[in-house]
Amino acid sequence: MRFLVDENLSPQLCQSLATSGDVVEHVTDALSAGAADQDVMAYAAAVGAVVITADTDFGALLARGGQGKPSVMLVRELLSLPVDSQGRLLSANLDQIRDVLAKGAIVVLSLTDIRVRPLPIL
Repeated sequence: MRFLVDENLSPQLCQSLATSGDVVEHVTDALSAGAADQDVMAYAAAVGAVVITADTDFGALLARGGQGKPSVMLVRELLSLPVDSQGRLLSANLDQIRDVLAKGAIVVLSLTDIRVRPLPIL
């Protein structure tokens, strides 16, 4: 699976996730610092990546556009953890949500649960 880590998350998170054999890029490497959310979404859709972000605007963009891709993982609550703990928690839960991410979904990962909203949002 391919992931695009938004710039509001540490580039170190890419290293944690890449150990599972997935392709992981940080937005600042794939695009540039300060890239617009729409550009991030367009790039992720073009390369088949799941956006990992703490920014709730991505869900709103998907809802407004009625799009089925790209999938978005919202990890806002994880920001309270050190980066290595964020990576471990993400990695530990990826296998449970790979299928829904491949089909198209917004997944909210918190410290205690996982919520899934299939795309498109109608």
